[in-house]
Amino acid sequence: MKNIYSVLQGPCLTEKAALMQEENGKIVFKVHRKANKIEVKNAVELMFNVKVKDVKTVTLRGKKKRVGKTVGFTNDWKKAYVTLSEGTINFADEL
Repeated sequence: MKNIYSVLQGPCLTEKAALMQEENGKIVFKVHRKANKIEVKNAVELMFNVKVKDVKTVTLRGKKKRVGKTVGFTNDWKKAYVTLSEGTINFADEL
C-alpha cells in the first residue's frame, strides 16, 4: 500500500472501543484488508501527529445475511487496535 489515506478506513466507534480508549489508551480503527502493522502505524502517526507504541490487527469474517431465498455474506474486514505512547485522539470532538 503506497497511499496512507487508503490504509485507515475509519474509526470503530463502539462502547467497547470507547472504554478501551479511556482505560488503556487504545484506539480502534477499521483498516484495509491488505494493510500490515507497519503501514497502520505510519498512517496513524502521520495523520494524527501522535506516537504509536503498539499495533495489533484482527481479521474478521463477514456475517451471514439473507435476502429472500438468497443467502450471502458481507465482506471480510480488518480491525486494528492501536496503543498510543504520546498524544491523544478524540473523535467525539470532531463529529
